[in-house]
Amino acid sequence: MATHESTSANPKVNYEYRRRKARDEMRMQVTSFATMIFMTFIAFIVVIADFDKYYAFPVLLLLAGAQVVLQLYYFMHMSHKGHGTAALFLYSGALIAFITVLTFLTIVWW
Repeated sequence: MATHESTSANPKVNYEYRRRKARDEMRMQVTSFATMIFMTFIAFIVVIADFDKYYAFPVLLLLAGAQVVLQLYYFMHMSHKGHGTAALFLYSGALIAFITVLTFLTIVWW
């Protein structure tokens, strides 16, 4: 009888844990979505206000990079376990793209 009670209590505890975890994850997704909307609003303000292009481009690139990170980690679930290989390929591709752009900029400027 003790075995039956311990196994019947585990599904309820497991259910509460999963429910709390899902609630926390949804809260983080909504928070990151609101943050991305706010960053998009800032980007529109920078463009509409007609700031100098030497100021606007870095700000827009910074905001875009931050949004990519938020989307990868919260909407594509890259923060969860088991996504190591995908993250490795993603970061390797980003590094190669950065090196390629840096190389072409260096060739053009010299």
